[in-house]
Amino acid sequence: MNKTRHLIGLSDLSREQMAQLLERGEYWAKRPGEQAEILRGRFVANLFFEASTRTRFSFEVAQKRLGAHVLNFIPETSSSVKGETVYDTLRTLEAMGVEAAVIRTKKEGLLQELAESVDLHLINAGDGTNEHPTQCLLDMLTMKQQFGRLEGLTVAIIGDLRHSRVLGSHLHALPKMGVKLLLSGPTTMMPQPAQIPDGVKIVEIDEAIQTADVVMMLRVQLERHSEALYISKEEYHQKHGLTLERAKMMKAGAVIMHPAPVNRGVEIDTNLVESKTSLIQKQVTNGVAVRMAVLETLLKGSEMTWVSSLATAN
Repeated sequence: MNKTRHLIGLSDLSREQMAQLLERGEYWAKRPGEQAEILRGRFVANLFFEASTRTRFSFEVAQKRLGAHVLNFIPETSSSVKGETVYDTLRTLEAMGVEAAVIRTKKEGLLQELAESVDLHLINAGDGTNEHPTQCLLDMLTMKQQFGRLEGLTVAIIGDLRHSRVLGSHLHALPKMGVKLLLSGPTTMMPQPAQIPDGVKIVEIDEAIQTADVVMMLRVQLERHSEALYISKEEYHQKHGLTLERAKMMKAGAVIMHPAPVNRGVEIDTNLVESKTSLIQKQVTNGVAVRMAVLETLLKGSEMTWVSSLATAN
């Protein structure tokens, strides 16, 4: 098998490699709506086995802005309903000349398995509760735009940490970029201690909100819980959410972020979603820019310098 390169996770990327992607993402962020021919004539497929709005459409916008031909795989109308495996689907796409596949799946580790046996480039659009690398990159780009740096920032990630693939990527990336990371959430929604890197601090929600430059709220992912939420949505909001009262505790210049979709009135008060301190819509905008950077980096090959050794197969 020839060497191929993928973006499966951020755990194996260096600070320099992530910085290069952010730099290229900033390039595209400064050129909103600009069309390019960088991937003209190249075919890219989006395979989403889970529901998605922001991630799926921003990948498609990114692909089309780069000039690529886009194929959108629909599981319900494909041979997967007849028992075809993802591996066989990818091999079929390869045979047709498709060069890259963006995959969202419930199965953690699936992309690592596939990377060893396919030639096309794989991009992780979220695998189970493992990682969501492009969301993490767009979050970091948004922070960098706001503060002019990442080094020295304090970021609080609050909410359903155990089931968050966004957190899975941030746990690897933010400390490498010199960010102080605070975690807060219900005891039943905390990650396993072995998953938390040295230097990452668990604090109460009020302390997190009072000390952070970035308050990032996470959705309660009921679809991943084995049991129903043990408290009402209203009680969750009062105990673990960003209420209007808690928002007043934020220090001057601090901002609100959320990877979305947002459960208004649960993890965050609806009046804060589009407030002056919220960067939630900016995150969505930056999603296109970052995904353009990832796509061109992978598909332009030797012209780019970063590569993830985790996902390099022989």
